[in-house]
Amino acid sequence: KKRRRAGVREGLAVQDHISFYSSPNLMDWTHESDFGQELGAHGGVWECPDLFPLPNPGSDGQKWVLLVSINPGGPNGGSATQYFIGDFDGKTFVPDDPDKTSWLDYGKDNYAGVTWSNIPESDGRTLSLGWMSNWQYAQVVPTENWRSAMTIPRSLHLLPSSDGLSLAAKPVKELEKLRKTAIEIPGQSLNGKLDLSDQLQGKGKLLEIVLELSLPEDTKPLLNISRTNTVGEKYVIGFDANTNNFFSDRNFAGKKDFSPDFADKFSLAPRKTSGRQLSLHLFFDVASAELFADGGLTNMTEIFFPNEDFKGLIIEALNGSAELNKGTIYILEE
Repeated sequence: KKRRRAGVREGLAVQDHISFYSSPNLMDWTHESDFGQELGAHGGVWECPDLFPLPNPGSDGQKWVLLVSINPGGPNGGSATQYFIGDFDGKTFVPDDPDKTSWLDYGKDNYAGVTWSNIPESDGRTLSLGWMSNWQYAQVVPTENWRSAMTIPRSLHLLPSSDGLSLAAKPVKELEKLRKTAIEIPGQSLNGKLDLSDQLQGKGKLLEIVLELSLPEDTKPLLNISRTNTVGEKYVIGFDANTNNFFSDRNFAGKKDFSPDFADKFSLAPRKTSGRQLSLHLFFDVASAELFADGGLTNMTEIFFPNEDFKGLIIEALNGSAELNKGTIYILEE
């Protein structure tokens, strides 16, 4: 939505497109334009539009971003949120690349997100929050006292990438207040398994992990970050340098029989830069993982339901090695 002194502009999701309306008084409305009937992903119904400006990096101007959630039709099945970058004159939204389909989050569990209104100009951020579930299984997840949660808040930015100008999401800085204990991981070569479980001393249910790595030029390793428990379950998220994809694997992470769509395959997310420097910023709750890679250019959010809390942590490089330049584990307040 967009508000101006002359009146109000609103975007309305209409089955397979967005209609823009204007009003001088919130009672009388004029249809201004339609967008998207033949653009973007159309595997399901369009929902939850959100239109806002962001600074255009490398210039003094700005671009407009239009978020559109879709269900089904996401990149890994079910619910997801796509976005378009372009220009808006108060009546018509025109995308920079009409042939491009972009996704805010490639995990299966970030949907229907919207941005906050009335952020103070002195702050200047655009902040968003998403629903952490998927309509493929939201009504049958094995919980009793709650049915779904929200993602952590994120700040949105435009950044250059190998896919052109892209929308990046980063965890808000206020989350740093949750950090209780910091465990530094010494710089080292990763080749095989690095088990950090003992260093967590059984207090690793809620973790924030920041890793800075260098990828080799001669090999293409598989990087795994695994949460484990004492009953043999594990959740794995990581990066496959051979395919240039991030991935999430919850096939062995606990309960999954409630839906055939929950853990039928890996979730995959393409990397949006080709540099040898790889940054991973992760948040683990007792039933969720949120990955922000390469400064938020690629994001994945997924839920899981272990039969016992995950308190172990293993980082490993398979089929090759990688250099861990710097790493920090933060144990968070419960």
